[in-house]
Order: sequence, then C-alpha cells, then structure tokens
Amino acid sequence: MLALAALPCFGGEVAVLKNGFSIRHERREEVGDVTRLYVTADGASFVDVPTAEIEHFEAAPELPDSGSRLPSAAESKTPPFDRLGTDLLAKYARSGAPNGSVFPRRPVLPASSPVDLNEVVNTASGRYRLDPDLVNSVIKAESGFNVRAVSRKGAQGLMQLMPGTASKLGVPNAFDPQANVEGGTKYLRELLERYDFDLVKALAAYNAGPQRVEQFGGVPPYYETRAYVARVVRDFNKKKAAQGKAATTQGSSKKSEKHSSAASARGGGSQGESGGLK
Repeated sequence: MLALAALPCFGGEVAVLKNGFSIRHERREEVGDVTRLYVTADGASFVDVPTAEIEHFEAAPELPDSGSRLPSAAESKTPPFDRLGTDLLAKYARSGAPNGSVFPRRPVLPASSPVDLNEVVNTASGRYRLDPDLVNSVIKAESGFNVRAVSRKGAQGLMQLMPGTASKLGVPNAFDPQANVEGGTKYLRELLERYDFDLVKALAAYNAGPQRVEQFGGVPPYYETRAYVARVVRDFNKKKAAQGKAATTQGSSKKSEKHSSAASARGGGSQGESGGLK
C-alpha cells in the first residue's frame, strides 16, 4: 500500500482543499508531506500543497475550449528566466506593462461560482503582467494555499495582506480568495515597478515592507525576510527549471523523430534503386 501511495496518479482531477479551494490538475504525486499537483500535461507547471490540507479528489469536469489551465512551456509566451529571474522579468514586465499605474477593475464572479486556483492566478497574473508561477510561489510561501491563514502580525488570506494594505488595494475582504490574489498580485507588480523590477528587493518589500528595504538599501538583515526571499526564488526557479527541461525534452524528441523520418526516406530510396538493379 505504501508503494502504491508513492506512485503518481494520472488523469484529469480536481483536488478539493479543506479551505474551499479547488485545484484542477492533470496528475498528482506525493512528495514527503506534500502532494504535487501537475497543472499541465507536460509536468512543467505544478503546485505543492500540504497533503493534510486536501479534503478529497474528484473527477474534473469538462472544460470549455478556452480552458483555464496554466500554459505549458511550449504554449507560454513568458520568456525563460535567469538564476534570480530579475533581468528577464524586468524586460518581460516592461514590454507588457499597463500605461501608468492604473489597472482595470477586477471582475466580480457570482458568489455561487466554484473557485479555481488556476483560473484566479492566471487571470490576476495576466492582468498585471506577471508570471503565474511567480504568483503561485508567493502564495505557497505566504500561506501554503490556506484561504483563512492569519499571521501573528495580522496578515490575512492567501497572499497575506495586512488590513491597511488590503484597504489601499481595494480589497474589502482579504479572505475572499479572488479578491486577495488580485490585490496581492497588483501589490507585487507595484513593488516590482518601484524597485526597477529587482525581484529580490520586491519580494523583500512584500515581506518586510518598503520602508525596511529603503532603510537598509536592500534586503533587511532579518532572518525571516531573507529566508522568505530565498524560499520564493527557489520554488520559482524549480518551476522554471522543470519547464526548461520539458521544453528541451520535447525539442529533442521532435529532432529525433525528424532525423528518423529523414533516415527512413533515404533508406527507402536506396532499396528501390537496388531492387531495380536486380
């Protein structure tokens, strides 16, 4: 039974979490005390969720043609990232940045609509020109995908918004997952713009506040903040590495198939010529 539990499970499913979230995924795999949910078929994008937070799994409903899953490495328009993701993130974000600091208003979903994490993250990331993997990594580090999470300092929800910050961002209820992710993603975008798209400084400011980053001229000398930045960057880079590996494997496979087809064609011509000589 233990051996079977360690094997990955395949097929379109929805993981229903205890906090009310549902995460659609293509397959899942238990890694220690977390369950890795692969949200793309090629395994390039995934979300690690504490296994204890999962209520149950159920068959995934049919999606409309537009879908709401995260794009695969081949489909994504997001360029690859370097070790810290700062330079290319800056280039990508600037090239698609909205004019000024005015952002479109968040659409309101009916209260009865099921909440899908992929859809929420994709929508917010697309609106504020951020990589959804980065937003997922921040959510994982902030709350572990717990909608009702509250820190000792009073930060609330998935992206751990302080009440004052939530109010400034127009988030009336920080425990509303859609509003929280929208607000947190907008705030992260604003911090990136504030620090000239220096990802490390932006993450440090998200954790400790912009005042502390400016006071110390960079990441504050706080263990919690340094560990937080490292945790987000490490998780984000893991996702980018998986996407790069998947893209390389896919490219090598296509190249091998092309070479094999060309070789078969050449071989078929030679045999035909030999047959004619005979």
